[in-house]
Amino acid sequence: MSALTFDYVVPGDDFTQAGAASSDVKRKLKQIGCNADVIRRVAIAMYEGEINMVIHAHGGEARVEVDPQEIRITLSDRGPGIPDVEKAMEPLFTTGNPEERSGLGFAVMQSFMDKVKVISKPGKGTKVLLIKRLAQRE
Repeated sequence: MSALTFDYVVPGDDFTQAGAASSDVKRKLKQIGCNADVIRRVAIAMYEGEINMVIHAHGGEARVEVDPQEIRITLSDRGPGIPDVEKAMEPLFTTGNPEERSGLGFAVMQSFMDKVKVISKPGKGTKVLLIKRLAQRE
């Protein structure tokens, strides 16, 4: 498999489009023959990132890079940022009001991916890097 890159715009405040990018990635990973468990994990983690961008940041961009060793997802927004990234990584943490709480957050991304890195600056936005390593075929 040669390296592939997919870019998406995640529209803000439009719940009808939330998940469109992760659904497309799921379809593309299936087409190139990725393992079903890897597809499921990547789609769930990416969906959580998408929904966070829709709810908290008024949208953003997603870039998915697939090569023989890993799937790398970069989610970027220009939203309000996260004041305490360490706290945000705790299970069930959310910066949203009670109506917006999904109860998942970054903890679910950590449970489905091999690496999760969050860089955020209040007032400037957030960048989330998700990496899923692919098993090497023998």
